[in-house]
Amino acid sequence: MKRRSPARSAVLAITRGHRVGEVRDAEAQRDESSKSGQVPSYPTLFEATFAALRTLGGSASNEELLERVIQDLALPPSVVEVPHGDSGMSEIEYRLAWARTYLKNAGLVANSGRGVWAFTPLGKQTNSIDGRDVVKRAREASPRKPRVAKRSAQQNAAEHSSARNAEQNVDPLLAWKSDLREVLLSLAPSAFERLCQRLLRESGFTQVEVTGRSSDGGIDGHGIVRVAGLLSFPVLFQCKRWKGTVPPTVVRDFRGAMVGRADKGLILTTGRFSVEARREATRDGAPPIDLVDGEQLVEKLRELSLGVVTRTVEVSEVDRPFFDGL
Repeated sequence: MKRRSPARSAVLAITRGHRVGEVRDAEAQRDESSKSGQVPSYPTLFEATFAALRTLGGSASNEELLERVIQDLALPPSVVEVPHGDSGMSEIEYRLAWARTYLKNAGLVANSGRGVWAFTPLGKQTNSIDGRDVVKRAREASPRKPRVAKRSAQQNAAEHSSARNAEQNVDPLLAWKSDLREVLLSLAPSAFERLCQRLLRESGFTQVEVTGRSSDGGIDGHGIVRVAGLLSFPVLFQCKRWKGTVPPTVVRDFRGAMVGRADKGLILTTGRFSVEARREATRDGAPPIDLVDGEQLVEKLRELSLGVVTRTVEVSEVDRPFFDGL
């Protein structure tokens, strides 16, 4: 029997290892794709979002709509927590963002500068909707989207694809959010803590101090919030550079470290909080903890002009009534 040399045996072992790794990677991708496939389709979410807004009294924030849709569709955590790539959002959050955009383009809802969604007069008069009809209305309302003459057999896949493409067409300037998240994730822990310290100071906190001691139960610092110039109370905060989902254990551990030191806590993260983490933060009988996720964090940085520059584009147009009056 011919024996293999040690070098050849090593090469074969490495090759087998690579093949095993490739198989595992492929299995992981299939598993992730399978989970993503369980997330409701866009037309279903159009209908669910519209119904949720009516249930909530005709106006609601993004977070309220998310919670209501999850409850109405009875979505399990295994579906709710499916991530949307490396965007810092879950797949359900991503698709609901498109759902709101489509409903807006169809003239059924509108949003304020504070991120509150409400029915338009047309939306108030509409009792129920068909998700596929919303797609048709949105396409007709936007001249940049080509009309589709007929539907293919792969209708669902086409709708999903057009929904993704449509949001990019509706608001192509949202790329800054992804860029900012990448920058935040690349910061050293101490730099991210200093950024959060600056953000809190710019937001009205005083005596903000970063402790950053690893043995401090997850508490990264403390500050004082003054309300209306009359009342003040101490707040402990934690800064987490997190790429995925923050679990409820983080909230529970942070609350445990707060005992006897402060009644209010704040967790800031680049990631997103799971549904269970949000529920844990407001659990009855426990000190409440405020949560700032990656989406809120980047918006706050833009609002305070911290690392984000907003430029105004000047648009010129012809004033025809001026010439008509000559």
